[in-house]
Amino acid sequence: MRFSVKAPASSANLGPGFDTLGLALDVWNEAIIDTDGEPGKVINGGPEAALLENHENLTLVAMNALARRMDRTLPPFSLESTTAIPVSRGMGSSAAALVMGLAATNHLLDLGLGLDELLRIAWEFEGHGDNVGAVVYGGAVLAIPGTARVARLWSEGDLGLTAALFIPEETGSTHIARSKLPSTIPHADGTFNVQAAASLALGLERRDPELIAAGMRDRLHEPYRAQMFPHLEPMKAAAIAAGAAGACLSGAGSTVLALVAPEKASNVRDALAEIGGGLDIPGRAEIVAPTTRGVEITPVPAGSSQSVEAQVG
Repeated sequence: MRFSVKAPASSANLGPGFDTLGLALDVWNEAIIDTDGEPGKVINGGPEAALLENHENLTLVAMNALARRMDRTLPPFSLESTTAIPVSRGMGSSAAALVMGLAATNHLLDLGLGLDELLRIAWEFEGHGDNVGAVVYGGAVLAIPGTARVARLWSEGDLGLTAALFIPEETGSTHIARSKLPSTIPHADGTFNVQAAASLALGLERRDPELIAAGMRDRLHEPYRAQMFPHLEPMKAAAIAAGAAGACLSGAGSTVLALVAPEKASNVRDALAEIGGGLDIPGRAEIVAPTTRGVEITPVPAGSSQSVEAQVG
C-alpha cells in the first residue's frame, strides 16, 4: 500500500473568535506512506523542514498514538513528509500534521472512522477544535464547546474574499503568547468580543463581507499579544487602509492575516510588505486563497506519479 495524505493550513481566531473560529487555507503539508518502503525510514522535507530538525515527526507520533488507542499494531512502512505550512507562525502546521497522522492510521488499518470521529480524537489530542476542525473539514468552522463538534460556517462556493498574509521569518510560541493574556478582562471588552465574534461567524456563514468586516475586531487577546508582535497593529491598520475587510493575528502569531476582495488583494499584500520592510522585520507577504477542502487521502500506485483521490473515513 502506498498513499499520500495531505492537510491544509489554517488560521484560528480570526480576531475575536478566540479558540473558536478557524479557516482553512490553500497551503498543504503532505506525507507519503509506503508499506513496501524501507521499514521505519522517515524523511522530512519541504521548505519548512529545517525548523523541525531534532523534533519528532508529529504525523508519525499521531499515527502511533491512534494505533495504541485502538489496540492495533501498524504494519512496517516508510514515511516521507513534506512540510510547506509555516512552522510556529500561527498557521496550524502542527494541527495539519496531527490530523494527517490520524487519517493515515485510519486508512492504513482500515478503522472505518468518519470525519466526525477523526475530529473528536484530534480535538482531544490538540486541546481545542478551531485549527483541527478547519483541517479536517476545510472551509470556516466554529468549535462548539462541550461537544467536540464544529459548525461548518462556510463549506462550499466562493467565500468572496481571499487572504493576504505577512509571514515573518521569526517564529512564535503558543505557550508564550498565551502567557501574555491577563486572567481577567473588563466586562465591556467581553461584551465587545461576543458581539464581534457573532457578527464574524454570521458573516462567514452568509459570505457577507460587511458582517465579516464588522466582526474582525478583538479586545480579548490581540492587544496583549501585540507586545510580542510590534508589527501587528501597524499591519492591521495598513491592510484596512489598503482595502481589506479586516485583519488579525493568525492564531497565536506571528503571521498577520487580512481578508480582502480578490481585486484588492495585491494592494493589501504590498501594504503588509511595506510595513514589514519599514519595521525591519524579515518575512514575506503572500496571497493565499481560503479552501473548502480538508484532509485528503490519495492512493498512489507503485511506480506511478499519478494519483486518484479517495474519501477519508
